Amino acid sequence: MKLTLGFSPCPNDTFIFDALIHHKIDTEDLDFEVFFDDVETLNQKAFCGELDITKLSYHAFAYVTKQYVLLDAGSALGFGVGPMLICKNEKFLDQEYLKANIANLKIAIPGKYTTANFLLSLAFPEGKNKKEVLFSEIENQLIKGETDLGLIIHENRFTYQQKGLHKIIDLGDFWEQQTGCAIPLGGIVANRNLPEEIQHKINRVLKKSVEFAFENPKSGLEFIRSHSQEMSEDVMYKHIDLYVNKYSVDLGEEGRKAIKILFDKALASGVIPKIEKDLFLTK
Repeated sequence: MKLTLGFSPCPNDTFIFDALIHHKIDTEDLDFEVFFDDVETLNQKAFCGELDITKLSYHAFAYVTKQYVLLDAGSALGFGVGPMLICKNEKFLDQEYLKANIANLKIAIPGKYTTANFLLSLAFPEGKNKKEVLFSEIENQLIKGETDLGLIIHENRFTYQQKGLHKIIDLGDFWEQQTGCAIPLGGIVANRNLPEEIQHKINRVLKKSVEFAFENPKSGLEFIRSHSQEMSEDVMYKHIDLYVNKYSVDLGEEGRKAIKILFDKALASGVIPKIEKDLFLTK
């Protein structure tokens, strides 16, 4: 059975999916047509129900729960891995000054429906002057003076300081202080139109793929590198270490709890619509 599959070219995703799409594990007669896109493009594809299986941000998932169900394998949750709000002008590092002026500051964000933007809305609800920018271009926007603040994700947390930029707040830390939970960033969902037995098969195969990657961390090196050509191997594996962990193998009760809290807070803040379907794959 051939299924369409979308995920990002970021090292954490290519690390997770390498064994699955290259049949280094038993895929139980499943084959995959792969689409590589940035997270916001994947979010938009999910809104249209284009793919059988896709990576998306947890913020976006709230809008497609009728169409997709969350798998237990493949998620990116963790501590100390959240998005960061950064600046070029050091005056914005003064928290009082920032809060007094943030309503008038232009903020580059990696997408309206990213979990990063949701967390920014919780931390700075007055900061509404936002500009959607491809995540890899946000640092350049700051350097050129085209935006005042930038919300960075992925490998940019390793590069912003080298470019003379400064951290205002790690929104992962903000979330952890508020909840004590890991921050849910992105998950893997399957189309509810697929038979439940296929949904479970996809989850089993994906779990095997993550486990294979942990057992053979260099197996997918060339594949990972082919989609991260500007990154050094050290940065690639730092990225993987941040975003791929026990929650990527299986959410477990801890991971599910963190996701429920995220959705409860988002609902209470009026950021997402009411959820009418069970989020998780049935056990």
